[in-house]
Amino acid sequence: MKPRCLRVFAVWVGAIVTAPALPDGQELIVVDDLGGASALPYYRALNLQSRKPFPSLVDPTSVRTPSASTRYSEADLLPVRSARLTPGSIAPRAINVPGLTPLFLIGDDDRSRAWLRARLPKLRALRALGWVVNVNSAEALASLRELAPGLTLAPISGDDLGARLGLHYYPVLITPTGIEQ
Repeated sequence: MKPRCLRVFAVWVGAIVTAPALPDGQELIVVDDLGGASALPYYRALNLQSRKPFPSLVDPTSVRTPSASTRYSEADLLPVRSARLTPGSIAPRAINVPGLTPLFLIGDDDRSRAWLRARLPKLRALRALGWVVNVNSAEALASLRELAPGLTLAPISGDDLGARLGLHYYPVLITPTGIEQ
């Protein structure tokens, strides 16, 4: 499409998206007229204001809505499983993510525990945050925390971050300038 066609298309799509929100009888306000004929007759032919909302796909009686007094604990987040991440080796590589808080990914496994012990001084110096990406219980998480006094370890799935950074293995340290073991 030509640039002008793209602008017209964007205005048309914007009008379609916002048209259902207009109250009956209110006219569409044109912010930028790029020429051509008005599309208003087409919108009226769609009769968007009289459409019924989509039926709910979820039975509202089956959804448990937490009350304001509902308390959640960290144990409610467990177990954490990152299906796309497993213990293994990675080659170090450079990245450029200015402002990223250093973080590391570990799991509840022997390799991660040994890695955490060996790198504890560096992780403390960096004030790195720890994501425990595979852990089954609160006891296992507490055991990992005992190995890393002074560091924050949180049970968080690492699948999304791993996919974005092309990671398949942990333990790993991610800084603004690199990914390393």
